[in-house]
Amino acid sequence: MNKELIMALDALEKENGIDKEIMFAAIEKSLMDEYKAEFDKADNGRVELDRRTGDFHIYSDRTVVEEVIVPENRENKKEKYVSGTDIALEDARKIKPDCQLGDVITVEVKSEEFSRKAAKNAKNTIVQTIREQEKNALYNEYHSKEKELITGIVQRVADNGDLTIDLGRLQTVLKADDKFKDKKFAPGDRIKLYVVDVINREKGGPVVRVSRKSQELVKKLFEEEVTEIKDGVVEIMGIAREAGSRTKMAVRANVANVDPVGACVGINGARVKAIVNELGNEQIDIIEWDSNSAQLIVNALSPAKVVSAVADDEEKKAKIVVSEQQLSLAIGKQGQNVRLAAKLTGYGIDIKSEAEPEEHTEEENLEEEYVEPSEISLDEE
Repeated sequence: MNKELIMALDALEKENGIDKEIMFAAIEKSLMDEYKAEFDKADNGRVELDRRTGDFHIYSDRTVVEEVIVPENRENKKEKYVSGTDIALEDARKIKPDCQLGDVITVEVKSEEFSRKAAKNAKNTIVQTIREQEKNALYNEYHSKEKELITGIVQRVADNGDLTIDLGRLQTVLKADDKFKDKKFAPGDRIKLYVVDVINREKGGPVVRVSRKSQELVKKLFEEEVTEIKDGVVEIMGIAREAGSRTKMAVRANVANVDPVGACVGINGARVKAIVNELGNEQIDIIEWDSNSAQLIVNALSPAKVVSAVADDEEKKAKIVVSEQQLSLAIGKQGQNVRLAAKLTGYGIDIKSEAEPEEHTEEENLEEEYVEPSEISLDEE
């Protein structure tokens, strides 16, 4: 090992972010492992690796004895037996003339065969450590993007709709979902994704799991598009989403005289349109959050107009009355509007027509609709 090694380690540190000291420590460990293998697991050795020149030396502390005892399994060997723990008095005085029996002296290990083996193992260690460190550096890079938005390039569209996406230093696969009508992508298209998590596999490189179904994707898109959300002036209080179809989002202002809904919609709807386009024309309803449960539910049922609303905060149930003309709008196509409103608010919602205040079942022309709430979670995929 020499200055070429040092130059190579410098380049790795600069280009791949691999700490040079980690490499030095791995090389030293490799040399010590080879020393122990050569000298019956003796732990009296030490390695000195010059960080400037790349040269290494291995030293062993050995006890001076009258004669080194050769183990039975080495008696028939042609080469001279060298103990890892003892040194004969005659050999010791060649190093330190005034040494006595029982003294401990330091001996440099200079066996050509050992040095050759040690250097070979050290090189193998360097290669292995580089791979491990590159893998860890890659994992750390993408792990830092967990729960965030990331942009990739579509590389391939499989027959079943799976997308292979280039994320820069890694590729990932976005699985197709028949229930999710996302926008159409072709090779070369840029695509925004929500990073669900990053898995560091023992074999192979890191795996980045991504999603476009997660309601967190909507949240992150608004954070990216709306400055007021990024700055904390406007806060997203909850999101209910049926990916590819419709999303309801509740927002509030943390600063006086700020219209939270208007901030998210943007001038002439520019901000929300950009997000709708990114989501393949998914409908997005933005409503204002209200600490009054009944008013929040009224807002959540938008665009339907509500005649009256009563909310039971203990039972988490609400009774809503709308006009005959607004009933179908309040319920929505296949119950979607009231279902998303229930998800968003966390209340079971019982909708009645003003003209038909008595209870009716859903089968009776949907004159009444009751929907159980789902747990509100911005982590739902």
